[in-house]
Formats: sequence, C-alpha cells, structure tokens
Amino acid sequence: MTEPSAIALLGPAEIRRLAAELDVRPTKKLGQNFVHDPNTVRRIVELAGVGAGDVVLEVGPGLGSLTLGLLDAGSRVVAVEIDPVLADRLPATARAHAPAAADRLTVLAADALRLRAADLPAPPTALVANLPYNVAVPVVLGLLAELPSLARAMVMVQTEVADRMAAGPGSRTYGVPSVKLAWYGKARKVAPVPRSVFWPVPNVDSALVSFDRGDVVPDGDRAAVFAAVDAAFAQRRKTLRAALAGWAGSAPAAEQILVAAGVDPRARGEQLTVEDFARIAAAR
Repeated sequence: MTEPSAIALLGPAEIRRLAAELDVRPTKKLGQNFVHDPNTVRRIVELAGVGAGDVVLEVGPGLGSLTLGLLDAGSRVVAVEIDPVLADRLPATARAHAPAAADRLTVLAADALRLRAADLPAPPTALVANLPYNVAVPVVLGLLAELPSLARAMVMVQTEVADRMAAGPGSRTYGVPSVKLAWYGKARKVAPVPRSVFWPVPNVDSALVSFDRGDVVPDGDRAAVFAAVDAAFAQRRKTLRAALAGWAGSAPAAEQILVAAGVDPRARGEQLTVEDFARIAAAR
C-alpha cells in the first residue's frame, strides 16, 4: 500500500492555473502534454523505484507534475527543460509545493539532445521522464551514451514507440531503436497510460517503458555496430546481402562479411540480435 504523499502534487486546476499564469500554450513542436493526474505521477515514481539514494534526471519537466513526485520520493532531481519560461518557473513551483525538498532540485534550461555530463551537478543514477514523443528515442539513446552512470530508466512515450523500444528479434516492431537500446541493456514495456491524464489530451496512446543497463556491453565499436544496424533496417524488406550492399561496398562484399560473421546472407535485419550486428561490424 502506497503511503500518503507528503507533498501536494499538481492536479488539473493547478496545471491550468500555472499555464494561465505563464501564458503557456502547449505546443506540438515541443511535444508538450502535461500530466495532471497525481495518481499517475505516484504510479510512475513507484514503478521507477527511485528514492533517497538516487540522482534522477528528468527531461521535459514542463509545469512540474512529475518533478514534485520525484522530490516526494526523496530523490535529488536534475530537471532539463528546453522551454526557458517553464525552466524559470519550476524552482518556484517546487518551493511552493515542496518547501522542504526544493533544495534537492536543480533546473537546467537546456536541450536534452545536446546535454553533456559536464553540464550536470552530479552523475545521475536514473532517468525518469514524460518524454516529448517526437524526440523520445534519440534522447534516451543519447543520454545512455553520454551518461554511463544512468543504471535504469522509466519513461513515458507514445505506445508505438514503446513497442519498438521493447521489441525482440523476430517481432514486427523490432527495428533500429530495439537493437540500439539492446546494446546498452534491457527495455521492457510496463503499462499503458490513459489519454485522460494529460492536458491537452493527446491524439495518441501512451505507455511506460522501463530500462535496465546491462553489466556487459557487446564486443565491438558502438559507432560501427550502429552503422551496420542503420544500413540493415534502411531497407528492411531486403535480405541482408542486399540491404548491406551499400554499407559493405557491394552485395558480394556484404555476403562475404555476413558469412565471416556466421550470419545467413538471406536473413533480414529483424531476425538478428545486437550481438549478431556486433559480429557483422567486426567482420567488415
């Protein structure tokens, strides 16, 4: 049973009041859909399993719904917000709703796609975020590459994106995001999130995806492996012999590389694991 929250989380009235105060009109360009349901926030925080020992990186905190929930869990929070108006207001929201916890919040007015480890006050242990749907996968992959301290994540994304992130080989939704995430660890689709908990209500369904970083990454150079993955899925209906022809220099060269890697040249990209792609890159 979840203990009662010590911090007053934001509800629909508070969200709309804050938006009106700041003259904020949520934009599709920035993927702004603000969570206004405290129970959803508590569920995300609980599923993320973060607490007093964590430094949580939150991307796109918006008006602060999830931020307050993370502070309520006892975590230190580093919130990265690209909208300068929202970034400027967030510390005041924390002071008003969580005065005893506000000193555990650091707000960076920055683009998460350009974030560097040196920009952060401390190495984050977890990523917990309601991610802008149009950049969700690049943000997650970029942060995992830049921040080796990130051991786990719980992110809310569009359902179709969640399916691709968590898919395994042979699945219809298995593709570039699936393989690249598998390089770092294990992604899993956790639960759906109803449209009604957002303002404005999005025209797509959402889901939570969890991620746990693996103890060992596959052998090989990440950039080389990812280049092979991109080439294989650029023409996913073709056999690997054909799909990798440009990457390898020719179809016969691709076949030679595939055979050397122990991969059937007649296979397709969606049948291969990240380890298979690592062997292909190494055999080039």
